[in-house]
Amino acid sequence: MNLQQLLYKVNITKVVGTTHIELSDVAFDSRKIKESFLFVAVKGTQSDGHSYIQQTIEAGAIVIVLEDMPTELNNKVTYVQVEDSNIALGIIAANFYDNPSEKIKLVGVTGTNGKTTIVSLLSQLFGILNIKTGMLSTIQNKIIDAIIPSSHTTPDPLQINYLLSKMIKQGCEYCFMEVSSHAIAQDRISGLSFSGGVFTNLTQDHLDYHNTFAEYRDVKKSFFDNLPKTAFALSNKDDKNGMKMLEGTKAKQETYSLKSVSDYKCRVLENQFEGMLLNINKTDVWVKLIGDFNAYNILSVYAAANLFGFEDYQVLTALSMLMPVEGRFQCLQSEEKITAIVDYAHTDDALKNVIATINSIRANAEKLITVVGCGGDRDKTKRSLMAAVACNLSNQVIFTTDNPRSENPDTIIEDMMQGLNPMQKKKVLVITDRQQAIKTACRLANANDIVLVAGKGHEKYQEINGEKFPFDDLEELKQSLNIII
Repeated sequence: MNLQQLLYKVNITKVVGTTHIELSDVAFDSRKIKESFLFVAVKGTQSDGHSYIQQTIEAGAIVIVLEDMPTELNNKVTYVQVEDSNIALGIIAANFYDNPSEKIKLVGVTGTNGKTTIVSLLSQLFGILNIKTGMLSTIQNKIIDAIIPSSHTTPDPLQINYLLSKMIKQGCEYCFMEVSSHAIAQDRISGLSFSGGVFTNLTQDHLDYHNTFAEYRDVKKSFFDNLPKTAFALSNKDDKNGMKMLEGTKAKQETYSLKSVSDYKCRVLENQFEGMLLNINKTDVWVKLIGDFNAYNILSVYAAANLFGFEDYQVLTALSMLMPVEGRFQCLQSEEKITAIVDYAHTDDALKNVIATINSIRANAEKLITVVGCGGDRDKTKRSLMAAVACNLSNQVIFTTDNPRSENPDTIIEDMMQGLNPMQKKKVLVITDRQQAIKTACRLANANDIVLVAGKGHEKYQEINGEKFPFDDLEELKQSLNIII
């Protein structure tokens, strides 16, 4: 591919050197450095790619895309100055892979909670309808049934376009992807063409990165602002920011709700640990997921399928066959009739929804024991909020580690304790070791009691001081309760 094709639609400020250059395909596909390649100097949160320009030239780079021209230029190198390297990288990656998002129906799901569940359920549902799909999510990336490990909620532009191109080659018609606020702010979705966007909800999260809630909200909104008029914008009308997301979008505006007048309506008729009976657009359907928050998720999946033209009877039948997503309100029961639940809830709103669902199903005789921690190097302001929710809605609470990362676990737990009143503190045990915390919760539980382990969900590790150690909440619960599956 020549340089002109690669830079098509990139906003270029200045070019120094020849533009008649052919570049090797391996530059983006396998990420291996060969004799000639292009390097994009991106200003990241941890480091600045401009610091590595000379190093990449010595390694064989013949084209440098950058924002700031160096004082000394190499006459064997072409320098392409752009206004924003992140945006340029997205467009270059899309051009390199022949703009795969224009050849597949790409749906982005954004919001604080529910993204992973919705993309996973959409992937399941379309599979049941015998449609080949791809998925980009926090849990894993998938091409039909092939699983590709996932390290970020939304991959970088190179990986996104590479995976989309592979999906197309394998006959996928749709791709469902999570769109995180970090990915939007960092222009990781630059150069992509979306067929639809789904908004779930907005609650406090990532204020360590976005500074204010308004900034966090506006970043989410910018995703819908940039949807084309050929796409749909599907928003949760019950969320106070739901209609805000649709302001100014060129896409076809659609809404869903449990409480408001909207295009797609749902009522929860029955709620049990085995599933729910829902009424969706005047039709009853039994699903295997639990809780009002999952009713919203199911409804958005139904609405998206409907907007793509699938018949009601097909979609509703498929909804009844959907399985819960790993680590999202995942239930186990021991021989002693102790119910154990693993959930990814890592914001105060998500934790409140999960516990409220449990409390709506259980009778007053059962005890709810909640094991919860907060992640290190992340939004500190939500720690006391999560702690208060757990104490207010549970009978017993155990504070423990989540992924402490570079922080001292004891400091994180101290932050959680801040602001708790004496009555709330009486409910709290502090057991820093997560394994021991889960074992203790299970020992404290009697027949018919419920143990909730929140925060890590599907994760199979604990991140401590830069290392990832094997750890699985579900497996720990199975061992502690002697559950064999």
